[in-house]
Amino acid sequence: MVKEFTTTQKHYYTPEEYLELEAKAEYKSEYLDGKIIPMTGGTTNHNKIAGNFYRQFPLTIVGQDYDIYIGDVRLWIPEYRHYTYPDIMIIKGETVYEGKGTTTITNPLIIMEVLSKSTQQTYKTSKFGHYRSLPSFQEYILVDQYSYYVEQYVKQKDEQWLLRDYKGKESMLALANLEFEISFLELYKRVSFTQKD
Repeated sequence: MVKEFTTTQKHYYTPEEYLELEAKAEYKSEYLDGKIIPMTGGTTNHNKIAGNFYRQFPLTIVGQDYDIYIGDVRLWIPEYRHYTYPDIMIIKGETVYEGKGTTTITNPLIIMEVLSKSTQQTYKTSKFGHYRSLPSFQEYILVDQYSYYVEQYVKQKDEQWLLRDYKGKESMLALANLEFEISFLELYKRVSFTQKD
């Protein structure tokens, strides 16, 4: 259980110890340079948005060489010694795994996160910085779960990141690194903005 990782117990864990604990835990936790950080639960809106994107993707990219992973697949960021679970990861070509198993990947092309009030600042700052250390990473999608709003960051040739934001119910999100687009009506299908956290 997540309760194992309280501050009353060991303060520093090796990556190997984290992976061993994570394999037995009932709830997911992240690992950041020796610390184990329990993950908070998501809302139903969060789940619907990620699910809507995930469901639409394979229907659209027939014949293209991409894979998509949702929620339970772990990402390893070696420069920051960081294990984390992005909401959505898209891989181009062959998936590169960390270690011997197939639970942790290292080469996302695109990462999508659904923002909550408690995570939005982290996703836009420190976590985005960690993701940018991955050579394969080219595009970052941040989806607001409280309104029709998406931020899209695309890596440029000069290593700068270009921001485009989408607002309003009639918007269409188009990925920059592959041929895929999804309407906000589809992305936000069955989402209620009156829902509380």
